[in-house]
Amino acid sequence: MPKRPAEDLTWRARFTSLANVRPLFRLVWETSPPLVAATVLLRLFRAVLPLAMLWIPKLILDAVVAFVSHGTGNLNRIWKLVAIELGLAILSDILGRVNTLCDSLLGDRFTDLVSVRLMRHATELDLASFEDPVFYDKLERARRQSSGRLTLLASLLNMGQDALTLISLSAGLIVFSPWLMVLLVAAVIPAFLGETHFTQLSYSVHYRWTPQRRMLDYIRFLGASAQSAKEVKIFGLGGHLSQRYDELAHGIYLENKTIAIKRATVGSLLNVISTGGYYGAYVVVLAKTLAGAISIGTFTFLTGAFSRSRSYIERILAGFNDISEQAIFLKDLFEFFEMKPSIRSLPDSLPAPRPIRDGFEFRNVSFGYPGSDRLVV
Repeated sequence: MPKRPAEDLTWRARFTSLANVRPLFRLVWETSPPLVAATVLLRLFRAVLPLAMLWIPKLILDAVVAFVSHGTGNLNRIWKLVAIELGLAILSDILGRVNTLCDSLLGDRFTDLVSVRLMRHATELDLASFEDPVFYDKLERARRQSSGRLTLLASLLNMGQDALTLISLSAGLIVFSPWLMVLLVAAVIPAFLGETHFTQLSYSVHYRWTPQRRMLDYIRFLGASAQSAKEVKIFGLGGHLSQRYDELAHGIYLENKTIAIKRATVGSLLNVISTGGYYGAYVVVLAKTLAGAISIGTFTFLTGAFSRSRSYIERILAGFNDISEQAIFLKDLFEFFEMKPSIRSLPDSLPAPRPIRDGFEFRNVSFGYPGSDRLVV
């Protein structure tokens, strides 16, 4: 299999990788249709709660200001609004906990399902494949995907939930001033592009070091397992294995460290732009409030909606970043499932005799390892 280039996480590759989401949905749906339906519906309900939890305090604050300053307003209405706000807070917590429970149960069942299919498919492949290091690299990446790729589905659902919430919050901002949304989006984009760039680098490092990571697992097993303990002690291999492990692990650490430092430095600088955009909009809303153009309750609602909208835009962009990255990794799993054995039993092949009376006779049979012209048998 050819080595993937470092540019494999370009925008084109990211959008192309989303084709892997459809078979993932099919796998997840086969895992448990009731749990999938439950987690989707729960997220739909949770998507509209943030707007309500901002609007109710706005009404309470305006009513309190009117009651205290002018002696007008309905005191009973204020307490009813407080009760509604309390109910929304309790409902939000309950829905969140039930949603987490459904996701956890679905994740366990999905991991078990994919792991079983992975093992069954591996037993169907040619025995010669297990002598090929390229095959083992693919198997290792597929095995890692079986336990962690449900997070891709959770990321997709979370991004959909955040998008619905953002739409509802944005409506209030757009009614006040469409330029607030323009300023908000423009402030978030630079940080998103910076994170995208470093995600590309991280993927490249992860893919390039797959053989070394497999070697680390093998050395760890040899150096600390009952099966190899006698041989390691007899031949004095403990020092050699530990030194070899340290060299490989240190090489991976140094490359990851370089990327992490650059990511933290550039990310901090780009975040200054994002923060400046937020406070620029904050000043605009505050000036309108001081001029008496909007009420204090509306000021609280707009600043809260702006702050949360900024967070949701960042989460949506980061979510797409994460989803496209995971979808590319997911390709390794489906590529493994698509592998077919070259040696198969034909549908009309003769069954082995039972019981076997005369044994088997082999003629013109030989064996050679893949990639070598030399026959060893």
